[in-house]
Amino acid sequence: MAELNLSNPVAEYGKDAIVTLSPREHIRLRPGMYIGKLGDGTQADDGIYVLLKEVVDNSIDEFIMGAGKRIEINVDGDRVSVRDYGRGIPLEALSDAVSKMNTGGKYGGDAFKKTVGLNGVGVKAVNMLSSHFLARSVRQGEARTVTFSQGLELTDRSESGVSEQNGTYVEFVVDREVFGEYSYNMEYVEQLVKNYTYLNLGLTVVLNGKPYTSKNGLLDLVNDNMSNEPLYAPIHISGDDIEIVITHGNGYGEAYYSFVNGQYTPQGGTHQAAFREAVAKTIKEFYRKDYEPADIRTSIIAAISVRVDDPIFESQTKTKLGSKDKEEGVTMRQFVGDFLATNLDNYLHKHPETAQILQKKIVDNEKERKAISGVQKKAREVAKKVSLNNKKLRDCKIHYTDKSELAEQTMIFITEGNSASGSITSSRDPRTQAVFSLRGKPLNCYGLTKRVVYENEEFNLLQAALNIEEDMDNLRYNKVIIATDADVDGMHIRLLLTSFFLQFFPDVIRLGHLYILQTPLFRVRNKKETHYCYSDDERQEAVKRCGAQAEITRFKGLGEISAAEFKEFIGEGMRLDKVRLTKDDPIHDLLDFYMGKNTPDRKDFIVGNLRVEEDIIENLKQIN
Repeated sequence: MAELNLSNPVAEYGKDAIVTLSPREHIRLRPGMYIGKLGDGTQADDGIYVLLKEVVDNSIDEFIMGAGKRIEINVDGDRVSVRDYGRGIPLEALSDAVSKMNTGGKYGGDAFKKTVGLNGVGVKAVNMLSSHFLARSVRQGEARTVTFSQGLELTDRSESGVSEQNGTYVEFVVDREVFGEYSYNMEYVEQLVKNYTYLNLGLTVVLNGKPYTSKNGLLDLVNDNMSNEPLYAPIHISGDDIEIVITHGNGYGEAYYSFVNGQYTPQGGTHQAAFREAVAKTIKEFYRKDYEPADIRTSIIAAISVRVDDPIFESQTKTKLGSKDKEEGVTMRQFVGDFLATNLDNYLHKHPETAQILQKKIVDNEKERKAISGVQKKAREVAKKVSLNNKKLRDCKIHYTDKSELAEQTMIFITEGNSASGSITSSRDPRTQAVFSLRGKPLNCYGLTKRVVYENEEFNLLQAALNIEEDMDNLRYNKVIIATDADVDGMHIRLLLTSFFLQFFPDVIRLGHLYILQTPLFRVRNKKETHYCYSDDERQEAVKRCGAQAEITRFKGLGEISAAEFKEFIGEGMRLDKVRLTKDDPIHDLLDFYMGKNTPDRKDFIVGNLRVEEDIIENLKQIN
């Protein structure tokens, strides 16, 4: 065998290279293993919200066990506190319970059943990733308070004869040494609180003095999150350890809200898979028709909550359930399937009007699917042929579906033209960053059927690149990023692409995968420093720092930015705006107005709201 020739010398690898970290050191060095990612608070899954959730989960577990019906959460700047009125952590074990890994009351016995926190990790991670951490437990007039900084104990104080109610109080400040600059988005915190109340009837959560509660559980969740009226009144059925809500809308895709033991699982898991299968099977059997499962589930809006003994999640962040069994001797598939087979079937028999509307929706889905089957087949063949040599796609090595620690970092930039894609391609990380190049402006697809996705080459190839035709589980990139120029044409392309996803693949938005890339408008520099500015205010501030003689460059398009500079904008400091959907967003009305065939009305609106520089100057004069 030929001798292996290595161009680089092999580094020394001896005993000194082996390092053993303490649990505290490991959490602070590799926080992503425990909380997913750090972030700065601009995204709902950033680490600061995971830490808050870890603390609240313990209070929820108390409620589940019948101890305490009220939880108080306060967010004041960077200081967060959570107070519950449960049993309180046993005083003698308080310090260990919040600081020693693998210490907790959920490894056996009957104190906790069907709870979320099982590994004794969550609150310890909060402690070790906080510059200030305080835990106080009150039990029968006795209290104990411990304080920490970065996981190191500072004080330990006991009291007797206190008049406070039983329960636990936790206060923490996330450590900026680890997280950098961050701030809490109260919209995300509020949604977190609402999810807790939906899943725990009888619980009141007070956020900064405002109480939240739910009367109808998951039904409230579905109603609160629908932007348009459903085709029929949501079906709401519940039983021991399971609650389900089902309805249909007029769009495409499938929208699910799934929970395990009160824990939101945005990535689904075995319970959601069992639900999708059981819904299709039960409805097929009810109508005694061999409908395609996809025709049944298209446009479905549903929620499922289950209680599971000792749940196994696929990570510490608990976003996806891995448990195959609901409890010993009962599989999740069997449990969910049996429940729907009885209860959903009964509901449809008792509500023939709902059954009629549902069947019409299924038949309509079937007709549309068959109508495009011919063009769909041809489009698939085209996409397959170009997949090996797709000039529009510069793919990356790792994908979201891969079992890799970098899978969460995968992204695809949808760019405007070859010049922009060239800059990004030259500066990207080829392991995790892909680029898809558009040819001019895409088609305005508002009001068109899904046939256009297959007949339009651009959309067909984009769909193939993302691999979302069959199922969102196959999405190849965690982040789908629209990267266009910050001018009128660029804004128009953003709107056209957003309309495409809203119409045909809304799950890309619902599941938080669609983003808009912010790119700098100006570069301000002198001989010593360079500043990239994303607004006129930032430009003025940069000029103050660099002096009146500073060189100011206006970036008119992405293609004008060099590859070396572009690396700054798609690296760790990348600025992204997530595209989000809420109930308050009148999606149909907005799309109809901005993308519909009402050109005169749109023109009048633009003219009426047009502001030019003279208007701004005149307003400033009046103010002064």
